[in-house]
Amino acid sequence: MPVIAPWPAARPAQIPTGREDTDDAMAAGTTVDHLTETYRAHYRSLLGLAALLLDDTASCEDVVQEAFIRVHSARRRVRDPEKTLAYLRQTVVNLSRSALRRRILGLKLLSKPMPDMASAEEGAYEQLERDQLIKAMRGLQRRQREVLVLRYFADMTEAQVAETLGISLGSVKAYGSRGIAALRVAMEAPA
Repeated sequence: MPVIAPWPAARPAQIPTGREDTDDAMAAGTTVDHLTETYRAHYRSLLGLAALLLDDTASCEDVVQEAFIRVHSARRRVRDPEKTLAYLRQTVVNLSRSALRRRILGLKLLSKPMPDMASAEEGAYEQLERDQLIKAMRGLQRRQREVLVLRYFADMTEAQVAETLGISLGSVKAYGSRGIAALRVAMEAPA
């Protein structure tokens, strides 16, 4: 069990009786000088604490400095001068958590990068080819178009196409080869 030492003898034992005594007790441990000295003495350890929670040095320094500013502005809440460092540490931890939350939220909100896209000219050329292919497909016989769509766009085997259309495997092969030949001719012809 830890031993709790009594207050130093130099400090007179007073029992606060009024508002002015309470203000003196609050101000005694939370003066600007005491806070500044605590900050200077423990700056490296506070920076190390932030470094354990964050990933870059600039953010760690920002968090530690912000912690000093926040504790400085709220120093009246620190009644015990021995707890000044604890307040600074807790503020560093809280600010580090907030920084990480902002980063995570920012990453979630960022739109995903677009895949490498072709230039506008390439896109226009691909659209023209696509339009030409659709026009050529419309010019095929119905069975040829059905076989090619099922075989190449639906990625079915020849047997699956034959079963789906209710025709023989030989007919699927014949319609497919004739349809491809017709597409080649249509696509090579000047538009």
